[in-house]
Amino acid sequence: MKRHGANREQIIELLEHEGGVTEQSVRKVSGETGVPEADIWGAGMFYSLINQPGKRVRVCDGLTCQMMGAEQLAEDLKESGKEVERVICLGQCDRAPASLDETMNLVTYGKTTHISPENSDLPMNLGGAEDMAWSALAKAREMGAEAVIEELKAAGLQGRGGAGFPAHFKWSSVRQQVDQERYVVCNADESEPGTFKDREVLLRRPHLILEGLAIAAHVVHAKDIFIYIRGEFTNEIASLKKAVAEAEAMLGDVTVHIAKGHGAYICGEETALLESLEGKRGMPRLKPPYPTEQGFRNKPTLMHNVETIACVPSILRRGGTWFQEQGRTEAGSKLYCISGHVNNPGVYEAPLGITLDELVELAGGYDGNPNSFSPGGASSGFLPMKYRDLPLDYKSLADAGSMLGSAGVVVLNDTIDMAQAVAWQLEFFERESCGQCAPCRIGTQYLRRQVHKYLETGTVDSLKMTSDVSWEMEEGSICGLGMVAFKPLQTAQEHFPEAFQKRSEKQ
Repeated sequence: MKRHGANREQIIELLEHEGGVTEQSVRKVSGETGVPEADIWGAGMFYSLINQPGKRVRVCDGLTCQMMGAEQLAEDLKESGKEVERVICLGQCDRAPASLDETMNLVTYGKTTHISPENSDLPMNLGGAEDMAWSALAKAREMGAEAVIEELKAAGLQGRGGAGFPAHFKWSSVRQQVDQERYVVCNADESEPGTFKDREVLLRRPHLILEGLAIAAHVVHAKDIFIYIRGEFTNEIASLKKAVAEAEAMLGDVTVHIAKGHGAYICGEETALLESLEGKRGMPRLKPPYPTEQGFRNKPTLMHNVETIACVPSILRRGGTWFQEQGRTEAGSKLYCISGHVNNPGVYEAPLGITLDELVELAGGYDGNPNSFSPGGASSGFLPMKYRDLPLDYKSLADAGSMLGSAGVVVLNDTIDMAQAVAWQLEFFERESCGQCAPCRIGTQYLRRQVHKYLETGTVDSLKMTSDVSWEMEEGSICGLGMVAFKPLQTAQEHFPEAFQKRSEKQ
């Protein structure tokens, strides 16, 4: 319940400013905003960056960090006298293992990031210089809104955040709404284990993002742009703020707001992100209505992932047909993240539809004897190496029972116990379930518990009910997290049954 005139949207930021959730900070924020203390407690305790006051080192628990020694890193830090908290993926998989120090500064212990070399023929061209002229925005204004949408349609641009939904449908839908108060929201809350492509765009090409967002605002007649960026991305936030200041003249009467996330993977889901922007717990909404109809502040809202919006300027400069032809099996180029057991982990822009072997060749080859790979983040599960020549695109991976998702590719060699890898992924989903719906809340806990029980006892009976629980999760969950959280276990059991046979009991 909100008091008349209360400003709920400020409460999460104010709690951070006060050092986190305490009785004193809640009371003070309530006085400043008019939001009841109970509501502030409920919202603040949802976010891991503010729900525990005090300074500590945060060590990443993502799949690649676990593979590269996160457990030992955490133990070493504890022995040195540090207070340590284990957290979800920090988006530094290519430099694993990784941590944030007590002042939220990034500390990595692995390899150096690699990106595709400068190439002006690439739509996003991470290695290239920023286009400070914003020629694509100028062209969009000359073309008119409908022509811009037609170019997006000709380009075949699909959402690069994981869903793969055609971009032009969203733009058209927002324009068709009767309500003239409209918003553009950029989802920069990159938190999927194995995924760090948006991080590099934010660092290297922030003007590309801002220009794409300005084009979107022009087309849908929005005056406010909100960029929701994960709070752990301190360097990326600084890069974005600098670019916004530099772009003030080009933006005109459009205002860009940078909103920090505060440690909740579920806020990568579009409606959970909107709830968080509004100062609430990041719990997904039931759909319909969709954000294009009732989004931020219940107004028509165009939402896109960082990579999706970064494709827009090149589409307008060179044409939709040109962009479509950059792909191999599907339209456009794609930013592929690759980490794990490869020699040069990083972000590589390549034709959509390249194979794993081709991607790994860009990344300097395999490290060790490859056994499996996760093609699209934790949500995509695991595939065996017989799929190494499968196009890494939306349709081919779906047909194989997986998904391209965020294109966060993780390679696992034969030194990794597949059952243990599954446990690491299930721990992530259990911790990051928002708890709103029972199938996900209970299911993620059950699956993680049973796999741990199997690892501890070696008894296959521990897993006999997991397929039934997985079905309930897929059919009954509100959002995509619960619908895919079982994938690591399901796919590993299907493709690596030898990893789930009876084991000797551990003493």
